Amino acid sequence: MPSFSALPPALSALLPVLPDYVELHCISNFTFLDGASHPVELIERAFALGYRGLALTDECSVAGTARAHHALKDLRERIGDAAARSAARLAAGLDEDGDDDDLIEDDGEEGDQHDGEHGVDGESLAVPDATPAACDALAPGEATQARLRRHERLDARARAAQDFRLLVGSRFTLTDSAGQPVLRLVLLAQDREGFGNLSELITLGRTRSEKGSYRLHPDDLAAPPQPEQAHLRGMPNCLALLLPSYCPEPAALLQQAQWMRQTFGARGWIALEQLQGHADALHRLRLADASAQSGVPLAAAGAVTMHVRSRKPLSDVLSAIRVGQPLSGCGMTLAPNAEQHLRMRQRLSRLYPREALAQTVRIASLCDFSLDTLRYEYPEELVPPGETPFSYLRRETMKGVLRRFPGGLKPEWRKQLKEEFELIREKQYEPFFLTVHDIVRFARGRGILCQGRGSAANSLVCYCLFITEVDPGDANMLFGRFLSRERDEPPDIDVDFEHQRREEVIQYIYGKYGRHRAALAASLITYRSRSALRDVGRALGIDASVIEQVVKGQAWWDGGKTFLDRIAQYGLDPESPAVRQWASLTAQLRGFPRHLSQHVGGFVIARHKLSRLVPIENAAMEDRSVIQWDKDDLESLGLLKVDVLALGMLSAIRRALAMIPSRSGASYRMEDIPGKDAQTYDMICAADTIGVFQVESRAQQSMLPRLLPRTFYDLVVEVAIVRPGPIQGGMVHPYLKRREQVRRTGKPPVYHNDVIEKVLGRTLGVPIFQEQVMQLAIDAAGFTPGQADQLRRSMAAWRRKGDLKQHQDALVSALTRNKYPEAFALAICKQIEGFGEYGFPESHAASFAKLVYVSAWIKCHHPAAFLCALLNSQPMGFYSPSQLVQDARRHHVRTSPVDVTVSCWESTLEQEADGRAARGRERTQPAVRLGLNRVSGMREAAAGRIEQARARQPFASVEDLVLRARLDRHDIDALAAADALASLAGHRRQARWQARAAALQAAQHDLLYEAPPAESKLSLPAPRLGEDVAADYASMGLSLKSHPLALLRPRLAAMKYATAQDLAHCGNGRRVRACGIVTVRQRPATASGTIFTSIEDETGAVNVILWPDLIERQRKEVLGATLLGVIGMWQRQGEVRHLMAQELVDLSPLLGRLMVSSRDFH
Repeated sequence: MPSFSALPPALSALLPVLPDYVELHCISNFTFLDGASHPVELIERAFALGYRGLALTDECSVAGTARAHHALKDLRERIGDAAARSAARLAAGLDEDGDDDDLIEDDGEEGDQHDGEHGVDGESLAVPDATPAACDALAPGEATQARLRRHERLDARARAAQDFRLLVGSRFTLTDSAGQPVLRLVLLAQDREGFGNLSELITLGRTRSEKGSYRLHPDDLAAPPQPEQAHLRGMPNCLALLLPSYCPEPAALLQQAQWMRQTFGARGWIALEQLQGHADALHRLRLADASAQSGVPLAAAGAVTMHVRSRKPLSDVLSAIRVGQPLSGCGMTLAPNAEQHLRMRQRLSRLYPREALAQTVRIASLCDFSLDTLRYEYPEELVPPGETPFSYLRRETMKGVLRRFPGGLKPEWRKQLKEEFELIREKQYEPFFLTVHDIVRFARGRGILCQGRGSAANSLVCYCLFITEVDPGDANMLFGRFLSRERDEPPDIDVDFEHQRREEVIQYIYGKYGRHRAALAASLITYRSRSALRDVGRALGIDASVIEQVVKGQAWWDGGKTFLDRIAQYGLDPESPAVRQWASLTAQLRGFPRHLSQHVGGFVIARHKLSRLVPIENAAMEDRSVIQWDKDDLESLGLLKVDVLALGMLSAIRRALAMIPSRSGASYRMEDIPGKDAQTYDMICAADTIGVFQVESRAQQSMLPRLLPRTFYDLVVEVAIVRPGPIQGGMVHPYLKRREQVRRTGKPPVYHNDVIEKVLGRTLGVPIFQEQVMQLAIDAAGFTPGQADQLRRSMAAWRRKGDLKQHQDALVSALTRNKYPEAFALAICKQIEGFGEYGFPESHAASFAKLVYVSAWIKCHHPAAFLCALLNSQPMGFYSPSQLVQDARRHHVRTSPVDVTVSCWESTLEQEADGRAARGRERTQPAVRLGLNRVSGMREAAAGRIEQARARQPFASVEDLVLRARLDRHDIDALAAADALASLAGHRRQARWQARAAALQAAQHDLLYEAPPAESKLSLPAPRLGEDVAADYASMGLSLKSHPLALLRPRLAAMKYATAQDLAHCGNGRRVRACGIVTVRQRPATASGTIFTSIEDETGAVNVILWPDLIERQRKEVLGATLLGVIGMWQRQGEVRHLMAQELVDLSPLLGRLMVSSRDFH
């Protein structure tokens, strides 16, 4: 590639001087289904082309600005680091290693090659004679000069990166009262005040309209109608750029330009966009005339939607998706050419007047806003008069100390509490802790179960404020994991609330702070493989049936290559241009933003108006609002969020405890549960944990018989060890081996010294938790808590940033300096690497372990209450209601069907008629009566009327039920379909007939109430058992009459399929056949492509392992079968049993109309 930097000065002087340029009108893919490039791509391409800056101006949005801001900071850091390395090597006389060549060479991805301009831009930063390979071929003096020139170019590159400007703005279409477009413009923030105004304007437009749209009028800027919007008049501290239509009518354009002059004064420009249209000269002339008449200057702009022209096909596909038409039907919706990309400056110099290009740099010079200037201010009204935030926090904490530690604090805990107070005060985080404390206090006052989790459980302050529930005696607390002096961003406090009552907490926050000060963080919904395949296929006009076939055969882990490899099985040619385009465009679209949703619970609460910090828009849910940045954006900008999360198990625990009678007559509380119950641990060790929090998955159930937990800390380890981090770090097998050795010999492991034993003793010398790695760095290597936290952070990000080595080198050096063997230090580093992004905090595991034990104790001692609570807390957990009922039946819990004469809205516990409970395994247990909420389509209001009418007088007939409970056709049909009318009408067919007759009579009862039914009652034959079971599943998702496979057993036995009960007694290594309904499919990231699935029959469940070669060979059966036959080798090691699949058979047709679902890949 030629470089004009190498030309003689006389010849270089003859080359045209390229204009400086800042792109002022550019959207990213955060203008959903319009922009065709990521913010980072736009930033890096603009910089590579030598632009002085770029304005990101998404449609009524700044959602992409945080990512663009982060991309620019990352670019500056990378080039700055490279320049520093180059300077150091140059000073030391060392050769360059070539690692940074990509940072000094022109971005050669593509330019305007059709004009022969690639490289003519004069912007190439390549120095051909300065590459490491070229330098080796030069004489020593020449090589030195070449290296010097290379360093100078890299240094110039670093300075250019520092000078490159990201302008923050947004594009708007202003409409009249009828919703018709009046004009389009771009607004750019000049400073912090201007950004606040811009953010408020976006909020105004978004909150006026439904999610995904906005509505703004010219008067909102020129003469705001509401007093509270008066400060937005003329949009102070913002610059405005009018975006005229192509070749506009002169009178209309002049009117718009005059409006710009009147509204913005000297802060307004007219955008001249030359996109190689058919009448560019006329367009330019009309804009120049309007500019001269109105006094509003012209500024060049590119209407950029993509960083390179090769994105044009994707841009067209996005347009087709947006309008819901195939490309062939989009017509004028599609851009006529690919000019809306970031163009080379020489090209721009030929298209635009030099003054219009110069105006872009002038506009950029007037903007001095950076997202770095945003500062979060905590709410302050929680502090009572006469108190400071610190004094109030300390007082509330010490009140908690008296309740948590009635016997007093241990000396080490008192020391930690003092250090926490000092650091919180130094960082001025008191209002943050008080805000979370206030929210938790509200929830507890309402009887809503909640508990903090994550790294916050390392804090004694959080424990004493009753935010977290991990006793410092139950786990090793390391406050540095939660908060350190060196960390700049605020700590993260996640609090789980009952999922069915979290809305009360959310509305409390809105009510206390107001919608102008509180909103949920956004969650960015992006395209995944299936959604991208489907939308691109539709846009390309591919037959809908083919699209669905391909999509169903596509798993979430598949990439484009496997798509092309398998496409032939759908009757398509993998070499055809259309199919290859489908694959290519799908790959490009994967990961693109689709829309903003609401975060699961991250709240941003501001001291003043939140909309001046970030725009707010309506959420899809009523009474919810969200900001335009997600949690990653907030973290990168250092802004605080409070996580108000939902946890289904907390709902189930509260419900179950309310059903368990205590000796005092009051409801059970979590603290009333005995902490060392042998029967509970026996049940856990046997992996009898369906429905139990966190230990109900396939992987956990396989681990339990191997780990055999007998203490609370064993549960902490159990929760954490079945995670990618410990598995990838090779920590699981050494830990289990040492545990077995200790169990067998009774002797603890031998540790290198007391320091190692103190840190790793509870996990037998194997680091399982992030806190252990940090504590090891502090105690053995002399790291500060902040340095140890940086090591932990590098563990979490090393795959993305590759910066772990410097921290590992420091750790190895410090450990060997402190007399630890190098082999030991390197082994620790290898285990740290294994954590990757998945390291698990001990504090988080301890928080979850509490819920593991509580839920297991309830299941062990009160299985009926456990089932009832789980059913009433749906949707939640790992298993379907049908599987939960099947498991409870194996624990001798009787479940009674939905019955309109006795069922409430929710499932309930009931005694038998003689007052005795149904017989349990070892004790009496009540039966579980299914509630009306199990009936598909049943409405809660109708159920409430049924309960009220029934309380006054029992129902005498279906007609009586319909009339007194005022049920319509929809409700009575739903009840009949679920067989909930059996006690009034008999079997399902009879009930359906009577339900329809009763609904008809009810509709006419005003006229014919006293008249007898027009038709005599018919006597219909009862349905077959198979029909009944299928109808049960269709209407309730479960059946109490029979398991589907019990009906198929004769056929399955003839096909030589064994039951789960038969296999339980089968020896290791035998070839067996099993068949069951697929209930779970899992593909852990650490399983190298292996899928774990569970199949269920009438006697129990069988765990099946599917290897990658089988998965590819029988993908259709793996992903699509509902009833799966498995042929393979039976593997048994103690209580751990698996079926290693060798062949699969899809037996789903045997189920007929039966509809069952599985939980896949969660």
